[in-house]
Amino acid sequence: MLRVSRDLVIDENDIEIVFVRASGPGGQNVNKVSTAAQLRFDTNKINLPADAAQRLARLAGSRMTKDGVIVIQAVRFRSQERNRADATERLLEMLKEAMVRPTPRRPTKPTFGSKQRRLEGKKRRGDIKAGRGGPSFDD
Repeated sequence: MLRVSRDLVIDENDIEIVFVRASGPGGQNVNKVSTAAQLRFDTNKINLPADAAQRLARLAGSRMTKDGVIVIQAVRFRSQERNRADATERLLEMLKEAMVRPTPRRPTKPTFGSKQRRLEGKKRRGDIKAGRGGPSFDD
């Protein structure tokens, strides 16, 4: 059992990891050894609050299928064990981040002093620009 947060625990048997061949440079090792880990996790098997499920879908983006299965590719390392640990860690981080509720924004009003400073700055800037013009015809 992996503990994501105080309220959420996932069973390690629900995480399916398959090893595939990694792409890219690496010589003979890449061609003959399947070290890249492909993690699949069905989010329907866990009990997530509705708001956390929406945040998870937004965080996962294209890594989540329409059926609610998260697919994570781990190809950073040359060994299966390290790629497996990397994929599992990335899944747990994604779930932890989804469980955190964002703090609501409290709208604030500008202070009287900040309004005065802004208007004074605009007035000063306008005076500078007005002084740039050449002499007018009525002078």
